[in-house]
Amino acid sequence: MSETVVSVRNVNIYQGNNLILQDVNFTINRGEFVYLVGKTGTGKSSLLKTLYGELPLKEGEATVAGFNLKEMNWKKVPFLRRNLGVVFQDFQLLTDRNVHENLKFVLRATGWKDEKLIEEKINDVLEKVGLKSKGFKMPFEMSGGEQQRVDIARALLNSPKLLLADEPTGNLDPETSDEIMQLLFNICKHYGTAIVMATHDFIVINRYPSRMLKTEKSKVIDSATVAV
Repeated sequence: MSETVVSVRNVNIYQGNNLILQDVNFTINRGEFVYLVGKTGTGKSSLLKTLYGELPLKEGEATVAGFNLKEMNWKKVPFLRRNLGVVFQDFQLLTDRNVHENLKFVLRATGWKDEKLIEEKINDVLEKVGLKSKGFKMPFEMSGGEQQRVDIARALLNSPKLLLADEPTGNLDPETSDEIMQLLFNICKHYGTAIVMATHDFIVINRYPSRMLKTEKSKVIDSATVAV
């Protein structure tokens, strides 16, 4: 039986008082790769923000990595986010310190204290993303693809059950996009991490086909339940 990482049942998603998405239903299991697609303004970001606790869940039932989103409050959100990894297209790396120190900063911020374990974890995630020898480099010394790998490494630090990637190939050339996609599919397959990737890039989707959630006309259409 597959472990369910995300379960969304009869959910309505609001921005303030505006209903953005209605009657949303889907589940995502361990090690599953799911694209999130849809035109700008159709609710992709609102759905992602709901999954990582930035938008409160008002109507419906949803669990993410074992956390009930209905019971989320500002005290519980940090614990939810420790079980998630979030990857953005603009990297958001600290520019005044090297890769190793970027990763160390996150671990300390999330409560890691043992220096030996911190070093082991940093080496582990850098190896996973193919940057084992690059820990000393400053972000500005790295290519866009390398910086995106650091961002993915950072998202993996707390061994998340779910990785949310928002346009991770958006600023990358096709060859580098390929490398990042292969890396993400690898992480799914070998570490059992579920990945939800928001993207507009249909070239990437065609090259790496997978299940798709599409936001359209206030609904979320799941390709897993649509007869093609």
